[in-house]
Amino acid sequence: MAESERRRGQRRRGAAGPRRSGGGASPRSGAGVNLPRRIAWEVLLDVATKDSYANLLLPAKLTRTRMNAQDAAFATELTYGALRRQKFYDAVIESAARRRIDAIDAEPLAAMRLGAHQLLAMRVPDHAALSETVAVVKRNAAKTAGFVNAVLRRISEADSREWLERVTAGTSETTRLAIEHSHPEWIVRALTQALKGHERDAGELEALLAADNAPAKVGVSALPGLLDRSELPGEATPLSPIGATLDTAVPREVRAVADGRARVQDEGSALVALALAEVDAPAGTWADLCAGPGGKAAVLGAAAAQRGEAVAAFDSSEHRVELVRDSTQALHNVTAEVRDGREASGPYVRVLVDVPCSGLGALRRRPEARYRRQPEDITALTGLQRELLGAALDACAPGGVVAYSTCSPHYAETVLIVDEVLRTRAQNGHEDVEVLDAPSVLAAITGAAADDFASVSRGEGRCAQLWPHLHNSDGMFLTLLRKAE
Repeated sequence: MAESERRRGQRRRGAAGPRRSGGGASPRSGAGVNLPRRIAWEVLLDVATKDSYANLLLPAKLTRTRMNAQDAAFATELTYGALRRQKFYDAVIESAARRRIDAIDAEPLAAMRLGAHQLLAMRVPDHAALSETVAVVKRNAAKTAGFVNAVLRRISEADSREWLERVTAGTSETTRLAIEHSHPEWIVRALTQALKGHERDAGELEALLAADNAPAKVGVSALPGLLDRSELPGEATPLSPIGATLDTAVPREVRAVADGRARVQDEGSALVALALAEVDAPAGTWADLCAGPGGKAAVLGAAAAQRGEAVAAFDSSEHRVELVRDSTQALHNVTAEVRDGREASGPYVRVLVDVPCSGLGALRRRPEARYRRQPEDITALTGLQRELLGAALDACAPGGVVAYSTCSPHYAETVLIVDEVLRTRAQNGHEDVEVLDAPSVLAAITGAAADDFASVSRGEGRCAQLWPHLHNSDGMFLTLLRKAE
């Protein structure tokens, strides 16, 4: 057996991802182009050239084309797989093309990333990965088809492990991890610091990076009082008592999602909202100060409705407020208004402030975010985060509770924000806030051990941090703060 054939056989036996029937063939559009690959190529191109978000763009395309479940799963793996491992594939493409990535036009580059993922990480025969991918690029960038074909043929001559050895030879450990797991180096360093800051072992880093690249199933939450989780298709989530994971790539095909009784939501996000609803607080109006796109507002609204209470939801973006209204369409106790959360007046008895953040805890669902963020973004965000938490505490009623959350474990966006805001309040004569034991609240909801969620201690209370590699959820941070009566 030829060496190249032996390597390909090894790659096929160890590869993951949806298997295509018929040697990789699938239904074609009227133009004769493989539709799942074309959809994936279009999304990759828009992500690269228009700053589009794959998690918004791809479901819309799948719905519009009415693709069957198998093809939708294939298109989803092509898209997200290529995005998750883009840094590695770009290193391979640079080597195979013998030119820098920034010297390659967007159309052929998107096709090469698509082809590289099929060749190096999926159980797609080489001939199908090559011919069908080149067919996609021929339609809109025909002059580059030969170049794409040549580069993909060079890539097909070695397996993923051999390519990794080639493109990381002589690099530092940080660079190797960054390429192997397709994270910018600054994020590798930031996640190392985050593990240490939240009092975890930095040796978990590689598992955390790998978890960011593991395909995440679509998660949904059954809104309390409107739907029981047992009525949802799919498997119940292990932590959230209202969650389930779906096998479909088009969740609106589920009737409860379409009519608003269930919302697409990661398990970690659901737990943040459930935690705020769980703690004791006076009766009154609840608030969500950064409510868009509305998943947590919907859970809060459903929980508040069971107690005869209302939720005021705010967001500074008209578009995101419309998303909140859509998310809470089945509820009648939630009002959504365009307003900067820093201008909320209150008093509110429960306040959620899920602040804009780097999103480093949600990279498995929004893989392109890792390539868009820069270290300086953290500095810009932390100022806003401090102001929002300060406003939430000011708007909170005596005896009420504020939940500060982020979908990032970055130490500067999490523990440091809480510490700085509480220190500033104390300096201004307002030592009126108690840190609650958020891990114990999560334990009461999930049935897991409190220490599984523990971050740093502050007085008698503790912050909580979820991790993709430990909880199979987004990396949500949560601190619960009670304002003195």
